[in-house]
Amino acid sequence: MQQKTANHFASIVIACLLIAIYAAPVRAADGPDSIAILPGDFTLAGPVARQTLLVEKLHDGRAAGEPDDVTLTSSDPNVVKIHGKTAVPVSNGKATLTATSGDRTASASVTVTAFDKPFVPSFRNDIQPMLMAGGCSSGACHGAAAGKNGFKLSLRGYDDEGDWRALTRHAMGRRIDTADPGRSLVLLKPTAAVPHKGGERVKPGSIEYNLLAEWIASGAPGPRADDARIERIEIVPPAVTLAPGGQQQLVVLAHFNDGRVQDVTRWAKYTAADTSVATVDDAGKVKVAGRGEAPIVAWYLSRLTTATVAVPFEASDPGLFTSSPRRNFIDDLVIEKLKSLNLPPSPRSSDGEFLRRAYLDTIGVLPTPDEARAFLADSAPDKRDRWIESLLNRPEFVDYWAYRWSDLLLVSSRSLKPAGMRAYYAWVRQQVADNTPWDQFARRVVTATGSTLENGAANFYLLHDDPSKAAETVSVAFLGMSVNCAKCHNHPLEKWTNNQYYGFANLFSRVRTKNATGDGNFVVFAAAEGELIQPLTGKPQPPQPLDGQAVSFDDPADRRVHASDWLVSRDNPYFARAIVNRVWANYLGVGLVESVDDMRKTNPASNEALLGALSTYLADQKFDLKSLMRLILQSETYQRSSQPVGTNSADKRFYSHYYTKRMMAEVALDALSQLTAVPTQLKDYPLGTRSVQLPDSNVDS
Repeated sequence: MQQKTANHFASIVIACLLIAIYAAPVRAADGPDSIAILPGDFTLAGPVARQTLLVEKLHDGRAAGEPDDVTLTSSDPNVVKIHGKTAVPVSNGKATLTATSGDRTASASVTVTAFDKPFVPSFRNDIQPMLMAGGCSSGACHGAAAGKNGFKLSLRGYDDEGDWRALTRHAMGRRIDTADPGRSLVLLKPTAAVPHKGGERVKPGSIEYNLLAEWIASGAPGPRADDARIERIEIVPPAVTLAPGGQQQLVVLAHFNDGRVQDVTRWAKYTAADTSVATVDDAGKVKVAGRGEAPIVAWYLSRLTTATVAVPFEASDPGLFTSSPRRNFIDDLVIEKLKSLNLPPSPRSSDGEFLRRAYLDTIGVLPTPDEARAFLADSAPDKRDRWIESLLNRPEFVDYWAYRWSDLLLVSSRSLKPAGMRAYYAWVRQQVADNTPWDQFARRVVTATGSTLENGAANFYLLHDDPSKAAETVSVAFLGMSVNCAKCHNHPLEKWTNNQYYGFANLFSRVRTKNATGDGNFVVFAAAEGELIQPLTGKPQPPQPLDGQAVSFDDPADRRVHASDWLVSRDNPYFARAIVNRVWANYLGVGLVESVDDMRKTNPASNEALLGALSTYLADQKFDLKSLMRLILQSETYQRSSQPVGTNSADKRFYSHYYTKRMMAEVALDALSQLTAVPTQLKDYPLGTRSVQLPDSNVDS
């Protein structure tokens, strides 16, 4: 009976899965306004394989929306037929698909294989994403921490084994009936055939219904050790330029480690990062809401990716982009982005505007009247460069950046003894004064040992006295991203899994402290044993950096050395980007990724090419932050006027003009004291001490 049921459902559930393997790039007619079939050449493997087809207009090689008048045909309907905009296998063989729109044509080759092989749904790769797409394992339903109405699934299906047991073994297996799949509670409840507080989540006869029924009829098999594992997903097209009022269907493809590429458009979850530019529905259909550029995020099986939708502003004079001055590659990449969006750049700032801006952003003080007069009277063409150099070497530079990095590392007497706090601040200040490269700075913090009074960096481990705290702060401070959510479950907004979180935190599980002579004095050292237990498994996770190589449990060496080697490696795709973004935000007011502590994959940079180029530049300069600051200060992008021109007044992300910004509270207070010649009395500090010179922000004024 099971075989008969399986064959019956196999004929109904034809559209459940796609396996599409790329074989060649897109082929389209030549010309600036051609069309293409996306995703290009592919393979359909098995009787249930399907491929959603997009016919896309191309303008200068970039996707530009779907034409209205499209005809799709197959060269051999006995191999592949087309239902609407979907390619359906009929038998093993090869065929060519042709798209026609007016006098434009495009083609794609399709190969059908394994059509005669039976299909058995995989719990890990087919059932779990369907449960998530239906909302069953969401936080508002059975994926809640306590489940819902006696039935609990892991959030977004991160625990395959646990969810399979919950469906098939919990409550004496009452939710599954392999002899009669249609009487299974997992089908009766979501179809509302019996009372269900979640309402109807699955329609009888739908792809989801048939997929569940086929899985149950096949014996409800659980996750297997040899299941194919997802490696990444991609969105097609990855970038598209649309006009106001335009629409674009997206297709999501999942890449597995056995070489398969599966169309998962139906089961992916979508969000729009900037709904003022574009929105996206549950089916992956994008609708333009305004002008600008917006990322569209897709999520599937704990993998995420983004596509970019650009809606240019009204056309500007092309001469504005060619005539705008350029000093270095920052300007080239910014102008390139502005041109793509028709955002005209503002002209250069006045000398007075530049001087005030550079002083506040670099050393946190205003120029004195004498300094301002001297600068304005200077007629040499290199005067801005000379003043930039002087700012980078002034003592106030050390004050300002010591304060910024102390804030990043949480230096405060709220959590440390006064002596420890002062030692920690003094250490940070000395690194700034020595212009310590940022990679060495980070390494010294992560691997700090010894007396907390003699080596101030060791106070980091008094503030972070358990492995989870240390891992989370290292991630935020030096990678610009939070892994906290993965402590309880796979990260819902990032690719980090629960396993990766505990592997990363286990790198800090052997840090120990002991008392030493003196108030606030402790000794930090690395023990030779100790593990952090992962609650889900009850076992320690192999100590491993995020996306790095694991360390053996038996290795007696300080695991933090391995962590720091990975952290500051040039191959680490996060480290240089994080500090570049922090420095850029300090000078330009808005980070290339905003906010600076939110550098997740689903929050892409406003100018990815620029962030990548700056990160490479910093690594080439051996992480010398002054070199990066000098490059930014000298750029025409930084020196641009804050006065908008034309349509660029709406720009908040692409640096067509300098953005006015609120001053830091400490800098503002110091500026008021400077302008009024009335120094602020800071408790327990000599009169005349500026706010940014304080080792501790926990001070009464």
